[in-house]
This record gives sequence, structure tokens and C-alpha cells, in this order.
Amino acid sequence: MNIVHFLCTEIDFMGTIERKAREKEELKALILKAARKLFVEKGIGQTTIRNIADSIDYSIGTVYVYFRDKNEILHALHTQGFVDLGGQLKVLFNVKDPMERLKAMGKVYITYGLNNPEMYDLMFILKAPMEFLETIQKDEWDEGKASFDSLRTTVKQCMDAGHFKGHKLDPLCFLIWSCIHGMCSLEIGSRTKNANIKNPENIVTDAYDEFLIIISNL
Repeated sequence: MNIVHFLCTEIDFMGTIERKAREKEELKALILKAARKLFVEKGIGQTTIRNIADSIDYSIGTVYVYFRDKNEILHALHTQGFVDLGGQLKVLFNVKDPMERLKAMGKVYITYGLNNPEMYDLMFILKAPMEFLETIQKDEWDEGKASFDSLRTTVKQCMDAGHFKGHKLDPLCFLIWSCIHGMCSLEIGSRTKNANIKNPENIVTDAYDEFLIIISNL
């Protein structure tokens, strides 16, 4: 075999490997896209591996090649959700004033949650993604850690600028997160419409405005 033929063979071989890797990633993305669509349409509890396989015209076995079970699919989608939300929060670090950034972060978080209720439920309420972490013996929740660190960094900068005097960093961050999460969860769970609240269609926005007044005075 001459050197030219050898190099051509090597190039073809590498090209085949790259093509197969690309096709694998494309099929994996197709499975996740189909799963997300079905979760929105049918609900997470009513979606099965068979539903997902049927929707993309592949066998159940093909889906299992890429994901060991439904929980792994849920975890992969949950990770996508955090990438989306994290990207939106990251942009806000262009806001130099940490207090203004903190206020904007809450609005972005609420908007994301209310516009993506099924994804929010998957990211912050369902146990399945956490159960998957247990099956692979992973102790840290990387996605949640990254989001909390964004909040923590901003609150720390607020403290350095003279806000929140007398308060402890991590408990305060958890309190802020919990308050905003509670607003989203109650609205997504349709609890606000049946609680004898005046103007329930605006209650999350109005409540967040009240929350901002409180933290601005701390």
C-alpha cells in the first residue's frame, strides 16, 4: 500500500467515525425532543418509553441504547432546562449593580417557570432526576449547584455593596430562592386561582413587586 492510498484510507476511516458519532448525537437529540414534546402534551406521568419510540418511528430497543430508563431521559431534559435558564441568568451578569441584577434574576426565573411549566416541574419538583443521580452514585447536583452559585455570587456582591447587613449569606440565598420558587410552584399548580385571591391573574407579578420592596429595605 503506497502512502497516498494509506492516507486516503485513514481519512475515510476517521470520516466514518465522525459521521457515526454525529448520527448518534442526532438520534439522541431526536429522542429528547420527542420526549419533551410528549411530556408537554400528555404529561410526564403518562409518557412511556414506548410512546417516545413510536413518536420517532424507532424501536423501544433503540431508545434503550441511548437511555437506560425514563429517569435518565428525565434527567437529560432537566439538564437541558438548566442550560436554558442558566444561559439567561448568565447574561444578567452584564448588569454591574448587583441589587438590580438580583431583581432581574428573579423576574427571569419567574418568567422561565411560568412559560415552561412542565420543564419547571421536572427541574425543581419531580424526584425522578434526583433518583437518577442516586442510581449512578453521584452525590452533587451540578445543575442546581450552578444556578445557586449564580444567586450566591450576586447576593454576596450585594452584601459587599452594603445591602443585607446582619444577614447570613447562604440562608438568605435559600430564603430568596424559596420565596420565588413558591410563587412559581403555586401558580403552576393552579393554586392561586382557587385561593380567594383578588386578581389572581396578576398575583405572581404583584407578589414579586412586594418581595422586591422587602429585600430593598433589608
